[in-house]
Amino acid sequence: MIIDQVAFDQIAITLAKDFDSMYYVDIESDCFIEFFHSQMLNELNLPEQGTDFFAFLSEQAKNIVHPDDLEYILQLIDKPSLLKKLSENNSSIAVCRFILDGKITHICHISILCEDKKHVLGCIKNIEAEYREQEHQQQIIKSAERLARLDELTGIKNKNAYTEHVKIIENMISISNPDYEFGIVMCDINDMKQINDTRGHSFGDEAIQSACRMICDVYKTSEIYRIGGDEFVVILTGTEYENRDNLLKTLKEKSESNNRTRSGPVLSCGMAVYDSAIDKKYNDVFEHADALMYENKNELKFESHTANIVRAANPNEAIPEDRRCILDSLFGALYTTAGDGYLFLTDLRYNFSRWSLSLINDFGLQSEYMYHVEKIWEKCIHPDDVSRYKEAIDAVLHGNSILYSICYRARKADGSYVILKPRGFVLNDNDGKPDYFGGIIIPQ
Repeated sequence: MIIDQVAFDQIAITLAKDFDSMYYVDIESDCFIEFFHSQMLNELNLPEQGTDFFAFLSEQAKNIVHPDDLEYILQLIDKPSLLKKLSENNSSIAVCRFILDGKITHICHISILCEDKKHVLGCIKNIEAEYREQEHQQQIIKSAERLARLDELTGIKNKNAYTEHVKIIENMISISNPDYEFGIVMCDINDMKQINDTRGHSFGDEAIQSACRMICDVYKTSEIYRIGGDEFVVILTGTEYENRDNLLKTLKEKSESNNRTRSGPVLSCGMAVYDSAIDKKYNDVFEHADALMYENKNELKFESHTANIVRAANPNEAIPEDRRCILDSLFGALYTTAGDGYLFLTDLRYNFSRWSLSLINDFGLQSEYMYHVEKIWEKCIHPDDVSRYKEAIDAVLHGNSILYSICYRARKADGSYVILKPRGFVLNDNDGKPDYFGGIIIPQ
């Protein structure tokens, strides 16, 4: 079972002071891992991990649950029953009595269904003091509610908490108080699908966590929510509302720097503020911020497509916009159908190429758009393999081979060499002349 340690650490830190034990359970395989347990449970010799959580839970219950509570607990922790309840409510809370060291201790067991619907968090808390004082009973409920409002991956508040906050704002708007102020900053990670498809979801999770840190470094007092896969919302209030323009400028500058240097996630951002004379509901402000965010996304993509391009030696040889759009469309089709590997596509008329981001990042090239890329790429190829590479390219361009099968060594950004096996093709124009040259390069 693969565990996201960063996400676990964030949750564990949050819960360590509130709970005496916590397990993370894969409900498909029943594998589980224990985060921690307190001294209260030391005598049980709880395993750090296992492969059959529900059988383990049932056996533990028979050993430590008070006989009068055992039937109730066994019914509650039965896997089908528990999953049914979690599918309806996302959480389940059970209060019972443990017999530990000969003493009765009231405990609360909380099960919470994670957002991916594939994992469950199981938490145990000693509520003996709360049980003795009825007013403390609400404390454990609040702890469970707090956990249900945390985003598992980033540790910030999730969409459940966001929805509740929106309701509060809606109520304030309905009062029609002209002095009521708030702002919304929408943030979205650029090229998230491509990151997941080419680098894997683990790399994508790291990008989401890094983006969250960027936002939290800028907005330190406002409420920040992860409301979707790569979407974040900041609700501005107080001094950060008053300083909103400078803060947004700071966040955009960080993102633009990442876009130029490929040193971190690229965030598209849009901000809108509530105007009581115009906005009748929260969504009016949200949609304005969302629209501005998409404008910023297009600006960043244009910058990526133009500012980082390796320029043609002669400006008169620069590729026209309509040809570049065709290249992008063809590359998109190639990207959709090719599967794993590094992709490339060259407009032979202008010797202008687009290469996949994964290749650019791995080999430290300047941009995914380049003129005369064959000269740039040749510098990455092992000197002993350059002649073989040139012969293969020449063969394809002269129509001697539609697909070529060679291997050569290329130097990555970290200085190491990797063996690559490219397969290429040529698209001819209406006159039968080579028009586009593209293909896939597969690491061996």
